[in-house]
Amino acid sequence: MSKNSPLLQPLMVGRHTLKNRIMFPPLTTGYEERDGSIGPRSFYFYERLAKGGVGYIAIGDVAPVNTASPTPKLCDDRQIPSFKKLADAVHNYDSKLALQIFHPEYDVPGVGRMIVGSMMAAKAAQAAKEAGDLDTFKTKMAESNEIRNQAYSKLHHDMLHFASEATVDQLNDIRNAMADCAARAAKADVDAIEVHGDRLVGSLCSEIINKRQDEYGGSFENRVRFALEVVRSIKEAAPDLILEYKLPVITVNPDGSLRGKGGLKPEEAKKFAVMLEEAGVDLIQVAQANHTGNMGDTIPPMGTIDYCWTLPVAEEVKKLVSIPVATVGRVVTVERGEEILNNNQADLIGYGRSLLTDPDSALKVERDEPIRTCLNCNKGCVDAISDRKYASCILNAENGNEETVFIKPGEGKKEVVVVGAGIAGLEAARVAARRGYHVTVYETADKMGGQILLAAQPPRKSEILRAVEYYEQILPALGVEVKLGTPCTLEDMNAADGVIVAVGAQNITLPVQGADGENVVSAWDVLAGKVHPTGKCAVIGGGLVGTETAEYLLEHGCQAAIVEMLDQIAAGESSTILPLIEKDFADHNVEEFVKTQVTAITPEGVEAVNTETKEPVFIPCDFVVMAVGSRKAAFSVEGVNVPVQFAGDCSGERTASIAEAVRGGYHAANEI
Repeated sequence: MSKNSPLLQPLMVGRHTLKNRIMFPPLTTGYEERDGSIGPRSFYFYERLAKGGVGYIAIGDVAPVNTASPTPKLCDDRQIPSFKKLADAVHNYDSKLALQIFHPEYDVPGVGRMIVGSMMAAKAAQAAKEAGDLDTFKTKMAESNEIRNQAYSKLHHDMLHFASEATVDQLNDIRNAMADCAARAAKADVDAIEVHGDRLVGSLCSEIINKRQDEYGGSFENRVRFALEVVRSIKEAAPDLILEYKLPVITVNPDGSLRGKGGLKPEEAKKFAVMLEEAGVDLIQVAQANHTGNMGDTIPPMGTIDYCWTLPVAEEVKKLVSIPVATVGRVVTVERGEEILNNNQADLIGYGRSLLTDPDSALKVERDEPIRTCLNCNKGCVDAISDRKYASCILNAENGNEETVFIKPGEGKKEVVVVGAGIAGLEAARVAARRGYHVTVYETADKMGGQILLAAQPPRKSEILRAVEYYEQILPALGVEVKLGTPCTLEDMNAADGVIVAVGAQNITLPVQGADGENVVSAWDVLAGKVHPTGKCAVIGGGLVGTETAEYLLEHGCQAAIVEMLDQIAAGESSTILPLIEKDFADHNVEEFVKTQVTAITPEGVEAVNTETKEPVFIPCDFVVMAVGSRKAAFSVEGVNVPVQFAGDCSGERTASIAEAVRGGYHAANEI
C-alpha cells in the first residue's frame, strides 16, 4: 500500500473526476434530523469521511417526498441550505457528494393523510376531555386509533403491493418528485445523484414483484420502463451532475434459491446496464437486490456468504459498458479492492461497513499504516438501524458523535500502564499512545485478545479475530510495549502516571446441587479447547454464549439441548444471524427448553422445572455446559498512588459487550 495504490488513482465519471477509487456507498444511518435535513450528527459524520480521504460519498435513502419513513429528505427548498453546507464541507477535502434518491414502496400522500387524520381526531378527543365530554373523548380516541392502525396496516400492505397497485398518475408524480429533488441537489452544489434501483424502482423492474398488466408490467422492456423514465427526467433536471444507477441483482444462493426479489436477475441486469448507459447514466453500481425481509441478504454477516459475492456480475457488466462500474458487498480489505482494480473487474470500490470501522482508510493506504478492518458482525450497523437506532461500528467509538468524540491531544509526556490485553485494554492502549503517551500493557495470558479468542471459535465467527489482528499491527507501530505472560505489579503501576485496569470477566457457575460434578464444564473451557465434551450436551443458558457454544458442540459431533429461563433463546442476537442459528438447530434437532429453571444436576442429566406450568423437566445428557453468564474479574488497586480507571467487563456490575468495551477503553484513555 502506498500512493501508487490503484485505490488512490483518479477516475473520470461523466464530466467529473473522482480523486480516488474509494466509495462510501449509501447506507441508512439514522443521523438526519426529524424533518430529514442534514443536522450536526449527519454533517460531522460525512465530513469525517471526507477528511479521511474518501473520494466519493453517497448519502443513502434521500426521499423526494415528505414520507413518514425516518430518512433524509430533500423535498422542500427550505432543506437545500443544510445539504449545501455539507456539500461545501465535503468539497473542502476534494471529495464528491452524492444523494441516493429513493421512493418508499407505499402511497406516501395517502398514508400522510391518514396520519394527519389520526392526529386531528386525537386533538378533538383531548378538547372534548378538557370540556368534560367523556363520551366524545372516547369516540374520538377510538377513531384516532383506528385510523392510525389503518395507516400502519397500509404501510405493511403497500411494502409488498404498491409497485403493482400504483396508478400511472402516481408513477408520474413520483418521477417528477425525483426530478425536482435532483434539481434541488444541484442548487445545493451536490455532485451526483444515485437512482436507488431497488425499493419502488427495483420492484417495478422485478418479474417476481411486478404483477402489473399495463405498460409498466409484463415484458422486460415494460418492467424497466419506469426506471429509464426516472433516469431521463433526472438527467434533464440536473444535467451537470454525475448520474449513478444502483443496479440491484437477484443472485442465487448455494442451495439454488434466489437471493432478493426487487431488481433483476443477472442476465436481465446485464442487458439493462447497456440500456442505462444509452440513457445517459455515468456510473453503475452493481449491488445485491433486496425485499426478502432479512437485511442479512443484502448486508450479510460474517461467515455466511463469500467475500465479494456480487463481483462476478459487476465484472460481466463492466465488459458490456464503457462507463465506470462500482462493486460493493464484503470487499472488506484494501488489498482485495486493489486486486479487483488491478484485474479490471471494476472501477470503483464501495466500502460501506468498512468505512464505519475506519474512516481514515484512504489516508492509511497512502501512508502505509495498519487499517482497522470491519468484522461484518452487523451488531452496530444493521442491527441498530433495524431497531430504529443510529448506525455505528462496535469497533469505532466515534461513529455518530464525531463532533464531540475524538482523540484529544496529550498533556505532555506520560507513562501509562494498561492491565489486561482484552479488547478494552487494547483500545485503551491505542488511544493513549495516539495521544503521545508511552504505554505498557501487561497480560497474564500468552496471547492478546481476551474473550475475543473464545468468541471466534463457534461456526461463522472466525472473522472476529480481525479485531485482535489490528491491534497486533498498530500497537507496535505506536511504540506500545505489550508484555504477555506477565502480571502487573504494584511497583509497575506506581511507576506510571496513570493506570487503566481492563482485566475482563470470569465465567460463573449456576449455584445448584451437582454443579461441581465431573460431568459439568464451562462454555469458556469448551470454546478454549480445554475440555472436549462428547455425546449429548445440555447447555445451561440460552444467551449469545450459550447458543454459540451449542453450535460449536454440534460442529464437533455432539448432540445438544439448551435450557433457558427466558421465553426465547438468543434474545440479543443479530436479526441477520438468528435465522441461521435457528436453521442450524432445526437441522440438528436441538431441543430448546425455554421458561425452564434448573434445580439440580445429576450424573444422568439436568433436573429442572417449567417456570410457567411448574411441571418438572428432566433432560438426560452426558455433559452439562454452563453458559449462564460472567462477572467482572476482581483486581486490587490497594496501595496504588496514581490515578486508576477501569474499562470493559471489570468496570461495572454488568459485563460489557464488545462495543461497550471498546468505548470504555477509548474514553478511559482519552481522560488521562
